[in-house]
Amino acid sequence: MDPRAKFLYVCVLFAVTVMFNQLIPLFILFFIQIPFVILARVEKEWLRSMKGSALFAVIIFIMNLISLYLYGAYASLASILERSLAMTVRFIVLVESFSVFFLTTSPDLLGLALEQSRVPYELCFAFTTAVRFVPVLAEEAQTIMDAQKARGLELERGNFLKRVRNYIPILIPLIVSAIRRSLELAEAMESRAWGANPKRTNLYVLKMKFGDFVLIVLSITLLAIGVYVRYFVSIPPLSLFLPPLPF
Repeated sequence: MDPRAKFLYVCVLFAVTVMFNQLIPLFILFFIQIPFVILARVEKEWLRSMKGSALFAVIIFIMNLISLYLYGAYASLASILERSLAMTVRFIVLVESFSVFFLTTSPDLLGLALEQSRVPYELCFAFTTAVRFVPVLAEEAQTIMDAQKARGLELERGNFLKRVRNYIPILIPLIVSAIRRSLELAEAMESRAWGANPKRTNLYVLKMKFGDFVLIVLSITLLAIGVYVRYFVSIPPLSLFLPPLPF
């Protein structure tokens, strides 16, 4: 599909997700994206991104639970748990939507979509280059970690400060390698006369298809429904449908 239609859907989903802090609409927003994951056939990559965000989700839940318990004016522990869980689900929904977008959109198509949206080419090139460098640097970081472990570096031993210091022999080679790659990229751009012609042309041109217009209509409908529910519908807390806590 056209990246512009998918990006509009992601922006709408982001706006609707931020509107709500109740569990029921956030759960609905989470589950309506699963058919898109199945249609895109990125289930494994999507599960991997969800697994990667699990630690941050736990941190968000704990921090909200502590802050709401100490400073929030909530009558019961059930309401505190529900609000903390809602903030966690909101974070998961945002990660889910953006992961589906980036898993189904190549950097070339993303840069082409930005160019055709009248974004300056310099910004498009910088953004797509940064997106391309992320997996490269991640793979190189894993290679450096394996090499340092083979030399006897123990990353999981000691207290927290000790573990942080153990990662210094990994960060320094990674930073040096990133600087070296950026210099090579700059030399390659200069050798190809990057920026010499202000009016660039592209081999491919993105065109909206029927499925793209359907997704745009669905996105606008979702935004309208979200605004209507947010301001005109009273959403009950999920704790009303569950048995009361024993404490």
